[in-house]
Amino acid sequence: MKSTDTQHPDYFHKVVDCQWACPAHTPVPEYIRLIAQGRHSDAYMINWKSNVFPGVLGRTCDRPCEPACRRGRVEEKNTAKPEPVAICRLKRVAADHKDQAEVKSRMPQGPFKKNGKRVACIGAGPASLTVARDLAPLGYEVTVFDGETKSGGFIRSQIPKFRLPESVIDEETGYILDLGVNFKGGQRIDSMKDLLAQGFDAVFVGCGAPRGRDLDIPGRQEAKANIHIGIDWLSSVSFGHIDKIGKRVIVLGGGNTAMDCCRSSRRLGGEDVKVIVRSGFDEMKASPWEKEDAMHEGIPILNYLVPKAFVHENGKLTGMTFEKVAAAKDDKGRRVLKPTGEPEQFFACDDVLIAVGQENAFPWIERDLGLKFDDWGLPVLDKATFQSSLPHVFFGGDAAFGPKNIIWAVAHGHDAAISIDKHCRGENPAERPPPDMLLISQKMGIHEWSYDNDISRDLRFKVPLKETTIALKSIKVEVELGFDEKLAFSEAQRCLNCDVQTVFAPKLCIECDACVDICPMDCITFTDDGEEQDVRRRLNAPAANFTQDLMIGAGLKTGRIMAKDEDVCLHCGLCAERCPTGAWDMQKSFIQMTHAGCGKHRPPTTPLKLAEAAE
Repeated sequence: MKSTDTQHPDYFHKVVDCQWACPAHTPVPEYIRLIAQGRHSDAYMINWKSNVFPGVLGRTCDRPCEPACRRGRVEEKNTAKPEPVAICRLKRVAADHKDQAEVKSRMPQGPFKKNGKRVACIGAGPASLTVARDLAPLGYEVTVFDGETKSGGFIRSQIPKFRLPESVIDEETGYILDLGVNFKGGQRIDSMKDLLAQGFDAVFVGCGAPRGRDLDIPGRQEAKANIHIGIDWLSSVSFGHIDKIGKRVIVLGGGNTAMDCCRSSRRLGGEDVKVIVRSGFDEMKASPWEKEDAMHEGIPILNYLVPKAFVHENGKLTGMTFEKVAAAKDDKGRRVLKPTGEPEQFFACDDVLIAVGQENAFPWIERDLGLKFDDWGLPVLDKATFQSSLPHVFFGGDAAFGPKNIIWAVAHGHDAAISIDKHCRGENPAERPPPDMLLISQKMGIHEWSYDNDISRDLRFKVPLKETTIALKSIKVEVELGFDEKLAFSEAQRCLNCDVQTVFAPKLCIECDACVDICPMDCITFTDDGEEQDVRRRLNAPAANFTQDLMIGAGLKTGRIMAKDEDVCLHCGLCAERCPTGAWDMQKSFIQMTHAGCGKHRPPTTPLKLAEAAE
């Protein structure tokens, strides 16, 4: 096997599992260390550079980083319920405890020299606002159109205020609009043809997936007065058009929208609120913590029930009937739901909220413009550049590939901004800039490091919640209180510093096996060379997880190789402390994705200053 090329940005990026899993590739361990040091403004700026909305995402992110967290893997054998670091809630700590004036002063400061290019963003949600944030400092005249009078899109209209206070939305969308972005609130775009006629150099469509799916079963039309589409109902609640609901409520659907609907119903007068789902509990699309929060508030989730009819009397909804099903396998081994043959079940209700999915709707885009759509009504796009069949029209967020979540919308916005910038400068959008990477040794002495390499034995700390009796009285009272600084420090200490890498120099190694002896995870092996699958089997602890690489150090004097399993390494540095020749070193890898403008307008956070000094 060949020696690992640790200079390739993707190698150590992949080792930092949380950052690799984050669609926006936020440098998670870096900002967690800054929080542990009480440097909340620095931590906020690290987040703001990559994910744009730290306060919003610190409360609402779907947390793809957390299942990837190495902490959960290395605790697996020793803990009944291994849990990752509370990465998302630590992000909120940075937002809650930062110095607002300080972070504002460290953001790009206008007015910016204009480059003569005009960009229109349709929709004022996270994808469009990310595009605006990235392009405005480069001199683009960015105009954001939205049908609502305030920016934020579905962040503002679909997420209940008890999860995300409006003040947080106002603050973080305000940072972007203050960059000189021209926000046209209350101006819905009804014709793409008319917009294109205004001569914009590029158009970004970030209007989301605004249409909720309906449920066309018997009784739907007769009882329609008390049957509501979930996302529309949440929007009406958000803007104060609805302030009450019936005492008995059924919510149909197993996603996060359904969880928001049921919890909102409890706060608007619903006393008997049920979530009814056709799938099993574990297969629901809602995040595990969203389901836990709903059940904590006394909302039962009933599974394997397929809606059959809305029951009504003289046009008044009285309940619903359901067919009981069970999971089974068909002849081809595919999972299907089959009726159990039990009698239909009836549940009485006064209102029903339908939250069975969302879909894209582009009635305002004329079909004779040359914009191609697929059979599902989605635009045909280049998946890397987000460019449509009209070269100057780009899509992102839910409008691009269907409903996902905020962090994916932000990632789309960054990528689309790169493409728009390249297109407007006459370059090929397909040529993507590589990420920046800097390796910095953490040595302060023979056995001293500039990072805390002790491994905390603490289990994951719980976020304090407001008492249910108080929380359920108001739709606007935030339920989660967030970590205070003491809890934040303790939770931050659980981070394994996966961005502080073990770097190996084969020429310095004398093959004394001292590192092998001291490694607490048995992840270092000196062995004969061979094919990767064979080597993986011969390690001190066989490496079965092929999603993580082996670090290979070839060229040893004996002809053997050093193989280290990156999957379970704790990054504790004991191998480097024990090594008598300095063949092992601990080096921090700071990886940041390059955004539009090739990094010329990066906010001045401490690591970035360090990187620029090194350049």
